[in-house]
Amino acid sequence: MDKITKEQVTHVAHLARLSVSEEEAERFTEQLDKIIEFAEQLNEVDTDHISPTSHVLDIHNVLREDKTAPSLDREEALRNAPDQENGQVKVPSVLE
Repeated sequence: MDKITKEQVTHVAHLARLSVSEEEAERFTEQLDKIIEFAEQLNEVDTDHISPTSHVLDIHNVLREDKTAPSLDREEALRNAPDQENGQVKVPSVLE
């Protein structure tokens, strides 16, 4: 990959609505170059015999079996409702 230029740094700073001084642009250019050089080292790693993964650990979702179970009866569920009508919780209207 090509080296990052100071013009690219100032352009991206402008797009991000950041004010960057000349000294900061120089420093950011050097820092970004070092970051890219470090990341490019990954291209040197031999991954020909490595299978693609979506996660580094071999984990699977553990789901319980979907079974019906008893739940609260209607009166129990509505006991603490501030307002109810016809076996349902009554709430203020949100539509006019």
